[in-house]
Amino acid sequence: MTFDTKPRKGAPLIIGALSIATLLGAWELAGMHGGALASVLPPPSQFLRSIAQSNFRIGLGSQAATVTQSLAATFFRVFLGMAIAFIASILTGALLSLSRVATWSLSPILQLLAPIAPIAWIPTAIVVFGISDITAIFIVFMGVYFILTLATLNEIRRIPPEFQIVAGNLGATPAQRWIWVTLPAILPGVFVLLRTNFIAAWMAVLVAEMVGLRDGLGAIIMMGRNLFNNELVMFGMLVIGITGYVVDRILLLIGQRVLWWRV
Repeated sequence: MTFDTKPRKGAPLIIGALSIATLLGAWELAGMHGGALASVLPPPSQFLRSIAQSNFRIGLGSQAATVTQSLAATFFRVFLGMAIAFIASILTGALLSLSRVATWSLSPILQLLAPIAPIAWIPTAIVVFGISDITAIFIVFMGVYFILTLATLNEIRRIPPEFQIVAGNLGATPAQRWIWVTLPAILPGVFVLLRTNFIAAWMAVLVAEMVGLRDGLGAIIMMGRNLFNNELVMFGMLVIGITGYVVDRILLLIGQRVLWWRV
């Protein structure tokens, strides 16, 4: 007698939705009893109603920004920083794989700077760029670039040497081998690591937005803290969680459908 251990299609989605519904239900139930817990962690029905009454505008007077504007500002900073870091890591990987002198001179610097957390760059970024979008983009870049460059080099080392030998025997120059052999071989792996580092970039841009920027999801959290408004804080946390999850699923889909091959 055998048992079918293969999960039914849609079971993970249903069970995941039930677990989230259970969490929200317990949260609402705890909020109905009031007390100190409800004031620190106001239930979703309470803080969503409060934000809706303000027409989803966050801030004071003419400085108020809509939730859509805050989302767009955060997305712009994090995606631009990640895109620049992605391109720069690929170019750095190409330079290091084509030049031994570049490898000997730049590898120690990469190894030295990679362990530094992106948050540690905030004071330096503020001094150099001031409080602006460039500061947040720079923090995202520093949080992704070094790790992604080291990962690119590891992906290059994983390529079977026969690939390069065959391309060389066919008359390809080093640059042509990199463009037509190395780059397609490493792109899926590097993109997977880019998705893994999205969470780090997401946290970095939120911290950067908390240091004085007027808009962005991180600024919503900081404004709630300054105004002792826990409803605003919880709303900001909810939006950050949902948008981060959605972007991660989109990146996963791109990795599976667009960059699907493996070497």
